Amino acid sequence: MNNTEEFTGKTVDEAIDTALQTLQVSMDEVEVEILEMGNKGIFGLGSKEAKVRVTIKNTAGQLACNFLEGIFPYFGVHPECSKEYKEDILWITMQGEDLGALIGRRGETLDALQYLVNLATNRKSGEKQRIVLDVTGFRQAREATLTALAKKMADKAIRTGKFIRLEPMNPHERRIIHMALQDDRRVQTFSEGEEPYRKVVIVKKHRS
Repeated sequence: MNNTEEFTGKTVDEAIDTALQTLQVSMDEVEVEILEMGNKGIFGLGSKEAKVRVTIKNTAGQLACNFLEGIFPYFGVHPECSKEYKEDILWITMQGEDLGALIGRRGETLDALQYLVNLATNRKSGEKQRIVLDVTGFRQAREATLTALAKKMADKAIRTGKFIRLEPMNPHERRIIHMALQDDRRVQTFSEGEEPYRKVVIVKKHRS
């Protein structure tokens, strides 16, 4: 993908909309230079299309997608990437066919890719932007699985009175566990250990 391209439309706004859709970027990810305002002419004669030059900024989202596009060939896949901000977290969703290789066992490959993308993007951009990678539907399904696990392990902590230590998880998945049990007054949760082996601990609250 070229960093700078020109687009036309009946109006400047239409030309910009065409650019954003074609390049799959948002307005805050580009710089726009108006080359021609365009005009309708008289009775349709002498009309001239508007023209804009659009330059993609080196935002965290674009840097991350560029990084991923360089990795995809090694997996033999060619997914499309879409970007969305959720609570200051940049979510990049990869869509396409036969993307299981990008997920791996219980998401281990996806988590490794996510770690590399965060490292490479933040180092190159000089910003601290948290990025979450997803393959269509995987994170949502994984969240449901982890939420169910959290509740099951909370019941076990109550029943046994022991500290229940879950398997090591990445920060995003640990947050899911904490959020799932934050309103459960019977237990409390905390994390222990060092990355990448940091894990969530669930323990029964002692009532005074």
